Amino acid sequence: MDVIISAGGKAAPLLEVRGLYTEFATPNGTVRAVDGVTFSVNHGEVLGLVGESGSGKSVTALSIARLLPFPSGRTVGGEIMFDGTDLLRLSERRMSALRGHRIGFVFQDPMASLNPLKPVGEQIAETTRRHLGLSRRAARARSVELLDRVGIPSARERVDNYPHQFSGGMRQRVVIAIAIACEPLLLLADEPTTALDVTIQAQILELLTTLAEEIGTAVLLITHDLGIAAGMCDRVAVMYAGQIVENAGIDEMFNQPRMPYTWGLLSSLPRRDVAPGSVLPTIDGTPPDLMSLPDGCRFAPRCEFARDVCRRLSPVLSLRQAQHFARCWGTEADGWIQ
Repeated sequence: MDVIISAGGKAAPLLEVRGLYTEFATPNGTVRAVDGVTFSVNHGEVLGLVGESGSGKSVTALSIARLLPFPSGRTVGGEIMFDGTDLLRLSERRMSALRGHRIGFVFQDPMASLNPLKPVGEQIAETTRRHLGLSRRAARARSVELLDRVGIPSARERVDNYPHQFSGGMRQRVVIAIAIACEPLLLLADEPTTALDVTIQAQILELLTTLAEEIGTAVLLITHDLGIAAGMCDRVAVMYAGQIVENAGIDEMFNQPRMPYTWGLLSSLPRRDVAPGSVLPTIDGTPPDLMSLPDGCRFAPRCEFARDVCRRLSPVLSLRQAQHFARCWGTEADGWIQ
């Protein structure tokens, strides 16, 4: 695998999203679902993109893969640099050649992404035949190998089964098999465990982690669950109302959050030191309407630490300490930041 080296001698990020803006046309006007988002993913790294439903996480992933619904959704600004190439400048033909080959996508709902009329082996084989040029026989053998790799029992017999003949967890494994069929450089995993029970969730996440380590694939994990991010990710970027509000290494994020929204998310996680039956803290209020955003910080109407400046001026995502960024007017002098 070729790795681009920057002018400073360090390996350049595999994926670098710079000032990304994505909009949707609706009957009531234009909604900016992704508003100036910037982050990077290094080779072999697992980055978690977390936040509430509607924060822009999935739209960000769809923008990267250029899978936005047409014609309502469109990226209107920014750059998506992948392995040295701006994906937004590629023709649809060249982008299509990258998807499934160097960029894999694990969708949230396997039944929506699998063809119910084709055996799962054929669906995996389509990817390897198209992108790797395998013969029918070689593609079938590769399908069996991949099903076995993702933990499908009796893979040789089940390669001819249809999606409805698998459980939800097994269907998600099939989707992962398709996504890693060509050993991509980057895997976009959009809420890959949402519809699964806790035991299957753990198995799928362990599978993704193991595959990332074996193949060396970088992973952008979309999730609303900070607990999942803690167990799987190297770094976490928190989204709120279409913006990145905090971005840090996993230890720094959990031990020294620099933005009240992140603090609220962390406080709401179940903990062993909380007495049984206790009520977990919650964040009051609801996220803002993207068509009627408040002045200043978008989280200010829900923030117990908000001051006048927070309601008047919008903070920028700024460096607080090494590789720790936050979008907040608060400082250590305010007391709540540790």
